[in-house]
Amino acid sequence: MNKPYTRLDKDNAVVLLVDHQAGLLSLVRDIDPDQFRNNVLALADLAKYFKLPTILTTSFEQGPNGPLMPELKALFPDAPYIARPGQINAWDNADFVKAIKATGKKQLIIAGVVTEVCVAFPALAAIEEGFEVFVITDASGTFNALTRDSAWDRMSGAGAQLMTWFGAACELHRDWRNDVEGLATLLSNHIPDYRNLINSYNTFTQR
Repeated sequence: MNKPYTRLDKDNAVVLLVDHQAGLLSLVRDIDPDQFRNNVLALADLAKYFKLPTILTTSFEQGPNGPLMPELKALFPDAPYIARPGQINAWDNADFVKAIKATGKKQLIIAGVVTEVCVAFPALAAIEEGFEVFVITDASGTFNALTRDSAWDRMSGAGAQLMTWFGAACELHRDWRNDVEGLATLLSNHIPDYRNLINSYNTFTQR
């Protein structure tokens, strides 16, 4: 059965960055490490650009999972930071859920490591509670394509929408005329080919 088109709304969305931790990042093998880091930071920059509430969470930092990517903490120094003492599913942590509900937003843009656990578990729990969930696939990573695809299938079957950070940025922006330079800068900073496109455009328009 076809589902209605539910698009991202920058006035109703919150970004959840789940367990992008040093130890867990070492497990990501379904995407090139440098590309993955770029995608995570692109999602973070997207959140800043659209002024979306952003919540950071980690799991068992003192154990093998390790600390959060320092770039994320630096980008969001005032964001809620939920260091979960042990809960594997972030949704099992009351402070995490409280921080989400405090935003008043119903659309959750989520990414994390690893995909079939740290992303899938809270995504499924949020859907069960009536939230609209958008999973940023290229800012989430795991061991291999098999585990990734299994997680995507499970989340998609439950109603989560699978997107890339680029698709999310464009859907949130809606219309180039809202801010040509701003969107172009966001995309150019994280996609070299897009920077070439914008440089070509600027050269043409500035003649």
